[in-house]
Amino acid sequence: MVNAATNADLTERLKAEARALGFAAIGIAPARDDPLAARRLDEWLGEGFHGTMEWMESRPDVRRGPQSLWPEAKSVIALGMSYAPADDPLALEAHPEKARISVYARGKDYHDTVKKRLKALARWLVDQAPGSELKVFVDTAPVMEKPLGQAAGLGWQGKHTNLVSRTHGSWLFLGAIYTTLELEADAPHGDRCGSCNACQMACPTAAFPAPYRLDARRCISYLTIEHKGPIPEEFRAALGNRIYGCDDCLSVCPWNKFASTAHAHRDFLPRAELVAPRLADFLAFDDAGFRAFFSGSPIKRIGRNRFVRNCLYAAGNSADPALLAQVEPLLDDPDPVVAEAAGWAAERLRAVP
Repeated sequence: MVNAATNADLTERLKAEARALGFAAIGIAPARDDPLAARRLDEWLGEGFHGTMEWMESRPDVRRGPQSLWPEAKSVIALGMSYAPADDPLALEAHPEKARISVYARGKDYHDTVKKRLKALARWLVDQAPGSELKVFVDTAPVMEKPLGQAAGLGWQGKHTNLVSRTHGSWLFLGAIYTTLELEADAPHGDRCGSCNACQMACPTAAFPAPYRLDARRCISYLTIEHKGPIPEEFRAALGNRIYGCDDCLSVCPWNKFASTAHAHRDFLPRAELVAPRLADFLAFDDAGFRAFFSGSPIKRIGRNRFVRNCLYAAGNSADPALLAQVEPLLDDPDPVVAEAAGWAAERLRAVP
């Protein structure tokens, strides 16, 4: 095990190894529960802002913090991998015949990339400190990565509720390693949002009832990715041509001017065919075609029906009657949600002068 004399040295070597593995940001925090974050989570769930994301309700006792999940943990290693885009995520807003896909989903599935490197870092740490124990987490576990990232000094949880870094802006994939080692902790990061409300004003569906609070039920990312069934009509026009996720609140953050694509991991470079794809091509997908096209992509997990549903809403917002040739065959789609979305889109396109 590590003693006090070697603590600082191991921490520095750990950070160097993390950077060599492709992590752009790394910090250490004590493995303490955060009563404030836990209270905010309870309030958020109590107001139903999580929508149908039932997993947010499950195991709330262990979601409160590292100690609640694993009492033996002494330190949290918080890590971030950059996916800073080279292009303007808002550029396709002016091209309604194109499909807008969230920056994070245009490359390889981040779960695979981040977890692979977290495991490599974990193996290195066990080799350096025999007898130590650890647990690796990325996104799918009951872990509040954003408050932990702030506690470890990576950045702060901005008014759009995502982590903001002074170096990497809003473009970080987060992961964490809990360990029984007592590593040298970094200072927590202070809030740097100030009076800025750019992210709040940019939201097309007014999903922020207040700064630092997100109502997922109104969020385009939630609606296009997590929400099953028809998207409520009140939000369909606001979707525009967004078919998977939304980057508006992230894109307008002023701290992004410091984010460099030089720090972005190569796995997250966008596939050429996902930078400015044509809606017409996506509307033609059957299940097999969808699965083949999005193999290795995070988009694959929502399935063909939900994906085509989103594309139909975008088609209905395009004001391009030429898309009727792809929309009308879907009026008889076996999936009732797809068929209903096709009817909505067709009605709007037939009304175009």
